[in-house]
Amino acid sequence: MRPTSRLVAAFAAATALLTSVSAIQTVSRAGRYLYTADGTRFFIKGVAYQEQGAIANDPNNPFLEPSDFIDPLADGAACTRDLPFLQQLGINAIRVYSVDSTQNHDSCMSTFSNAGIYTIIDLSLPVNGSIDRDSPAWTTNLLDLYINTIDVFSKYDNVLAYNVGNEVVIAPNGTAAAAYIKAAARDTKAYLASKSSTALVGYAAIDGDDSWLTPLANYLSCDTTGDNSGNNAIDLFGLNNYEYCGAASASAYDGTNTAFQNYNIPAYFSEFGCITSPPRLWTEVQVLFATPMSNIWSGGLAFSYFPATSSQGQFGMTTISADNTTVTPNADFDALKTQYALVQFPTTPAQSSAGSTSYPTCPVADGVNFLASTTLPPTPNDAACSCLMDVLSCQFTPPATADVSLTVGPLLDEACGLLGQNGGSCDSIAGNGSTGSYGTVAFCDPSTKLSFVMSEFYEATNRNVQSCSFGGNATINVNAPSSVANANAAATSCLSNPSATFTPTAPSAGAGGSSGSSGGSSGSGSGSKANGAVSDRALVGAGLITLLSVAAGVFTVMA
Repeated sequence: MRPTSRLVAAFAAATALLTSVSAIQTVSRAGRYLYTADGTRFFIKGVAYQEQGAIANDPNNPFLEPSDFIDPLADGAACTRDLPFLQQLGINAIRVYSVDSTQNHDSCMSTFSNAGIYTIIDLSLPVNGSIDRDSPAWTTNLLDLYINTIDVFSKYDNVLAYNVGNEVVIAPNGTAAAAYIKAAARDTKAYLASKSSTALVGYAAIDGDDSWLTPLANYLSCDTTGDNSGNNAIDLFGLNNYEYCGAASASAYDGTNTAFQNYNIPAYFSEFGCITSPPRLWTEVQVLFATPMSNIWSGGLAFSYFPATSSQGQFGMTTISADNTTVTPNADFDALKTQYALVQFPTTPAQSSAGSTSYPTCPVADGVNFLASTTLPPTPNDAACSCLMDVLSCQFTPPATADVSLTVGPLLDEACGLLGQNGGSCDSIAGNGSTGSYGTVAFCDPSTKLSFVMSEFYEATNRNVQSCSFGGNATINVNAPSSVANANAAATSCLSNPSATFTPTAPSAGAGGSSGSSGGSSGSGSGSKANGAVSDRALVGAGLITLLSVAAGVFTVMA
């Protein structure tokens, strides 16, 4: 069919849909499975739905990850344009990797809800908006970003889940970052509960060797307290799996099925669709949605509706015209449409026999394949960081024309180096997910951390005026306490309970700083990521990587 005729058909289907609206059912967990409100077992049968942002071909970006994003749920006309094609695929869910909480999403969310399509929303953003795999942190600006997105989407009835991270951990030496993922899940779950939201909290993992992937999955779904509580466990585990290629057989999944056969929470393929043996036949669909896999997995999402470039090649089921009005499906689309049409969802087990979810004790770090501590970072505290910023004697005040995301890192490197030369330390702004030790200022946003280190250097040099310059990027705070002792007391008062966990609240305007975060993750793609987390070096340079090598401190509030 020519694109023009497909467009006419698409418009007709969309018009017809708008005349018949029905409420979408709530999806919840029972045991390790998902069920709709009427008790029917629910399987995720969907596609990844996000246009790819700009990609920098850089040796420091081996996964070809984007530097920006296009919010697919902020363009009502585009969602209406795409709906008939999504309906042709017969999907019930889409995964969106990055959304802009300042935009209006009513049209798209209503369009998809009316069509019975759920959304899985990743809370992270590219470059400076996620837990960074190289220098992980869970900070006020990240928590505020997540909360702002939740607040925007909480009014919609078709949000199935929020992902707190995508492929943050990609190798065993990076598994210490799981402590930060788990803390993010804990605080996100607490906030959702405070809003009486039924949305699930998930994580999407890169596929990897069982020696570290299995303990990672078990760690994210375990109970650190030993009392069978799910307060800091994810609700939904996603695996970006591309091991079934070409005309493979069901045995391709044997290892994966064995690794997850006794998993305690719902799990699904958050991406699938190998491209290394073209054309894509999508015959893995019939394996994924049938026993024995349906006893282990709750469906999956094919990658990707939109074109996407990855280190492994080109993905995508459609081409969108330059004027954004016409959709041209390709052979991948047609093959997936055929395979999805053959799916008949298993109905077992019944909800009444699924039981309740249990949360086992956490896997023990072995120092080789799995490194994460069961001592998690505290809940980021906006009030404490704001209080601290007010009393610091030397404050980061970049020029109005400065790109803060590019200046914080080099300045942290400089400030930590100077502080170390003067007998100080940057330990207070650092954390270690392997040892479970977190500095008293580690949960603050990067600007506050930088101001803290600048102030320590300023105090260590007896408040030499030149010590609070940093090339014109710092200013002496005339309202700060007049002595080191008073400054220390004020800072200690602000950080009176730096290890606390609590239910977060919505940030006030300007809370958490505006300098970005400790990483960036906005999407995915091949088994080695097309749109995943970007290194923290874009924000804070090498400073946070070397923080623990500097000597002892100045303020008593330091760890």
